Amino acid sequence: MVAVAVMQPYFLPYAGYFRLFAAADRVALFDCVQFPRRGWVHRNRLPAGTGTPAWLTLPLRSGAMETRIADLRFADGAAVTLRQRCDRFPQLRETDHPLLSRVLDPTPDVVGYLEALLRRCCEQLNLPFETIRTSSLDINPSLRGQDRVLAIVDALDGDKYVNLEGGRALYDPAAFAGRSIKLSFLPAWQGSTWSILQRLLTEPPTSVSDEIHEQL
Repeated sequence: MVAVAVMQPYFLPYAGYFRLFAAADRVALFDCVQFPRRGWVHRNRLPAGTGTPAWLTLPLRSGAMETRIADLRFADGAAVTLRQRCDRFPQLRETDHPLLSRVLDPTPDVVGYLEALLRRCCEQLNLPFETIRTSSLDINPSLRGQDRVLAIVDALDGDKYVNLEGGRALYDPAAFAGRSIKLSFLPAWQGSTWSILQRLLTEPPTSVSDEIHEQL
């Protein structure tokens, strides 16, 4: 059975997101859809100096409302701006952690940058990493929601679809069964929801990895 997960390429997501890499054979980075400006593709929350959550947001080039995630690009001077934004957070100052070094090296292709961050995290967590961008697949652009996900799973020769608990209301089990695809959901995450950057800066990677595997 080939298990496929389909998720937007989030910016340094919480540990529960990384269960997808442990549970699926292939993770499709869902970049063929419109960029959600209030989502988690370009920002995440970290504890600021007071310990309260504050946003760390990637400096993106302005684009049309209908811009796809795949077409996002960084603004001019993004490296300097990102360094300044990171300096708001005490734990991101004056550290040579390899993950933070990668965070501070934005490339023009935003999805490539996000993919590289996810890869670096999986390396530290000792998780498999096999991804494909959905924008590289020949998927009918008129398909929406569940129908597009089904087409992606078909294109990757999958017969099992793995999703996080929050996506349960989005899918009809009968539609997946009709395509001979098993629909599977991971349980609700019971751990910390801080960004994986915060956790890998402050905790041993092995303890975070153990937590991920215990909640599959």
